[in-house]
Amino acid sequence: MSEQVTAGGLRDWLRKVEDEGEVLHLSGVHWEREMGAISEIVEQELGRDSPALLFEDIPGYPAGHRTLYNHIGSVKRLALGVGLPTEYDSLLDFVEAYDAATSGVELIPPRTVSDGPVMENVRRGDDVDLFEVPVPLHHEGDGGRYMGTADCIITKDPESDWINVGTYRAQAKDSDEIFLYISPGKHGRLHRDTHFEHDEPLPVVMTFGQDPALWLASCNETETGVSELDYAGGLRGAPYDVIEGPVTGLPIPADAEIAIEGFVHPENRAVEGPFGEWMGYYGSGARDEPFMKVEGMYFRDDPILVCAPPHKPPQELGFYRAIVRSALLKQELEGAGVPNVEGVFCHESGGSRQFNVVSIKQRYAGHARQAGYIATETRAGAYAGRWTVVVDDDVDPSSLEEVTWAMSTRCDPTQDIETIDRAWSTPLDPLVPDDDVDFPFNSRAIVDATVPYERRDEFPPVAETSAEYREEVLAKWGDELPL
Repeated sequence: MSEQVTAGGLRDWLRKVEDEGEVLHLSGVHWEREMGAISEIVEQELGRDSPALLFEDIPGYPAGHRTLYNHIGSVKRLALGVGLPTEYDSLLDFVEAYDAATSGVELIPPRTVSDGPVMENVRRGDDVDLFEVPVPLHHEGDGGRYMGTADCIITKDPESDWINVGTYRAQAKDSDEIFLYISPGKHGRLHRDTHFEHDEPLPVVMTFGQDPALWLASCNETETGVSELDYAGGLRGAPYDVIEGPVTGLPIPADAEIAIEGFVHPENRAVEGPFGEWMGYYGSGARDEPFMKVEGMYFRDDPILVCAPPHKPPQELGFYRAIVRSALLKQELEGAGVPNVEGVFCHESGGSRQFNVVSIKQRYAGHARQAGYIATETRAGAYAGRWTVVVDDDVDPSSLEEVTWAMSTRCDPTQDIETIDRAWSTPLDPLVPDDDVDFPFNSRAIVDATVPYERRDEFPPVAETSAEYREEVLAKWGDELPL
C-alpha cells in the first residue's frame, strides 16, 4: 500500500480530506430528520461529487458534539481512506487500482494497549445514556433513532478465536438499550446464532466513528474466519491499537470516536424498525428483534458520530461499496479459475449488489456462462443478488449505456438468460413477502450479453471510429472540442 495510508483514526483522515476541500460544515441543523434529508438531497443532486457533511452546533447538544455524513462518498475521500492516489481517468481505473492494492493483503493482527482516546469519557451502569451523543432520526418513516448506520459491530465466534467486525443497523431503543439487526447468513449473525444455540448471550462491542479502512473492511465481504481487524491492519500496513473491553473482553479500537459494549440475550426482544434500507425501501418492516443492554459507553472529547443512512440511489453506500465489491468480485472470479476477466462493476443503482457486470475476453465456448454462474454465487455476488450480466471486453462494465447496448444487441432472451431459484436473499428485499421474512429466498438472472462464441468471426462489426483515427482527430481538433 501507499505511504498515504491513514494510521491515526477518523480524525487524521478528516484533516486530510479537509485540506482537499472535501468537507462542507453546516451549523445548527437538527438531529430529527433534517440531517438525513440534507444528506439525501446532496447525495442525489451531486452524486460522486458530493462533499462530506459535518454537522456542528447541533440543537440540544454541547458545541463540540458532531455528526458526519457521506464521509467516503467521493473517489478522493475513499482513496485517502485506504492510501491510494486521488486522481483517476475513469471510475473503472479506480476499481483496478483498488483491486491491485487489496489483492493478497497480508493480515496484520491488532495490538492490545491499556488506554486510548476512546476512553476519554467513560460511562458505566446507570450513567450510560446513548442520547448523550446526537443520535439522529434519519428518515421520516423510521421507527426510531438509529445510532448504528456506519458502525463496526465486533463479535466473537464461541467455538474459535475468530473475531468478526461487521456493519449492521442499530436502533437506540432507549437510553441504555440498543437493537442489533443482522440479516441471515452474515458473519455476525452466525456468531449470534451459535451463541444462542449454546444458550449463551452474545457479547458485543459497537463503535460509531472509526478509521475509514476499518469501516470499509467491516461493511464488505471478508473470508469466513478472517478478522476484519487483521485485514484492515494489512490494508493500512500497521496494526490497530485495541483496548480489551472492560465488560466483554472484546477488542475496542483505541482511536474510535464512540464505543459501547454489553450482551445480547436471546430472550431480550422488542419491536424494531422500520428503517429506510439500502435497496431504497423500508425493508423488513417492524418486528421483534434482539436488543442489547449497554453496560459500558466510552467516547472521545467532542465526539463525532459517523452516519451512513441508506436511501433510494444514488447514495454513499452504493458508491463506495461499488468500488470495493467490484474489486472483491473480480478477485473471487480469478481465484475460482475464470480466465481473462477484463473488468467488473457492481452498479450503484443496484445497491452495489443487485446489478453486477463482468467483462471478459472470450477464450472458449461456455466461458461467458461460467463467468456468469460463478459471479452470481461467490460471496461478494451471492447475497441478495438479482442480475449478473456478462459482456465482451469491448464493453465498459461501469457504463450502463454500454451495458444496455450490449444487452440489447448481443443477448437473445430465449437462449441467453438463465435463472437460479431459491438463492440467498434478505428480509430487506421488498420482493420477499412479509410471511417469508424468516426464510428469505430470491431468484436471479444470468444474462449472457456477449457475442455468440461461434459467431465471433462473422458478427457484424461495431460502427465506431477506430482508436487510431480517434487519436489522430483529437490531436488535430481536441483543443477546440468541449471535452
